[in-house]
Amino acid sequence: MAQYAIVTDLNRCVGCLACMVACKAVNNVPIGNYWNKVLRIGPVRKDNYQATNDVEMYYLPVQCQHCENPACVSVCPTEASHKLADGTVQVDKEKCIGCQFCAMACPYGVRYLNEEERVVEKCTLCDQITQAGGLPQCVIQCGGRARFFGDLDKGIGSFEAPAIGYDVDRSYDNLYTGNRITVDELAKDFSDADVYHLPNAGNDPSFAYILRDRKWQG
Repeated sequence: MAQYAIVTDLNRCVGCLACMVACKAVNNVPIGNYWNKVLRIGPVRKDNYQATNDVEMYYLPVQCQHCENPACVSVCPTEASHKLADGTVQVDKEKCIGCQFCAMACPYGVRYLNEEERVVEKCTLCDQITQAGGLPQCVIQCGGRARFFGDLDKGIGSFEAPAIGYDVDRSYDNLYTGNRITVDELAKDFSDADVYHLPNAGNDPSFAYILRDRKWQG
């Protein structure tokens, strides 16, 4: 079974918030709610701190982690929250009764109740696009080419983002099915020690973050 996820190279993330804006636009997310948030981590003192400007920081995008063992699914009384064969966690609005048990069970606080529809919503990993072979909008619109989408079963190095450079053919369709570049091709060298996840509460978050030469504060 596949396990679709997003890998973010935090050394490339510039905090432009394009992923947040693209997500809200393509998914019609209500004002005041977000499927994807970008947090500023720091500034914090470096380990070899000697002067007032010896600090470091990074930006951390946080959204549904499409966990391997999602707590939101196990507590849902109607099976509205469910996990698909591609590893993504989805919400069936026809079954959702708005009890918010899933929102309370989520360790990352990335679900909310749509007050108008009285159903819980969250990141779908742009299921309507990825099922057709495309990339999530937050990956397509990433200003720093920091976000990559792929299947964990195939390894992080195979995750893809839109290709960059003036020599790239930019005549692509709305799904961005071509002109792609992988983590191995674009990202600077990293080791397993440079790969992090949000805190694991037994849910095994699928999204990964690459961070080099800085202290992980996630």
